[in-house]
Amino acid sequence: MKDLSPARIAIALLHHPVKNKNGEVIASAVTNLDLHDIARIAKTYGVSSFYVVTPLDDQKALVEKIISHWTAGPGGTYNPNRREALTLIKVRDSVDQVIEDIRADTGKNVRLVVTCAEEKQPALKIDDFRLRLDDPGNTYLLAFGTAWGLTDDFIRDADFVLAPIKGRNGYNHLPVRAAAAIILDRLLGDRNTLA
Repeated sequence: MKDLSPARIAIALLHHPVKNKNGEVIASAVTNLDLHDIARIAKTYGVSSFYVVTPLDDQKALVEKIISHWTAGPGGTYNPNRREALTLIKVRDSVDQVIEDIRADTGKNVRLVVTCAEEKQPALKIDDFRLRLDDPGNTYLLAFGTAWGLTDDFIRDADFVLAPIKGRNGYNHLPVRAAAAIILDRLLGDRNTLA
């Protein structure tokens, strides 16, 4: 497997701007399980940072409390592997803040790649995205939406829209943790171990 510099890709879990089932723009609640599982997935695949994006002060405080318990508190002593994964999490108010943070850390252009369960054109295929990671001039932010997904305006303003994950029967409502695992494995997983 090609060793990718962890600074080449970061992920973000957006709680705003997302939409509810009626298509209205909302800020969704943070879930503890998403934080733990996506951090572990990100650590497994060598992602540089896992950003949790929410403008809500109470939600930011909740994320910081969870991180602190597992990184500086008794949770980290009890489970050092979990501590290692949760150190990837950074909380920011907006994607603009995330992009500035990554640019300051890397000194590189940040290209925003969004995920969507719906087919959007033009779509970036996962194989093409993998090839783009070879370009040392850019770093990538891969954004996942919560609730009923990222808003149409946010998707339209992104640099790329990743082609959706497709199952076998037309049903397409994966939990975000599963979507993150599938996409990161397809993007960064060791292709040599596939039978």
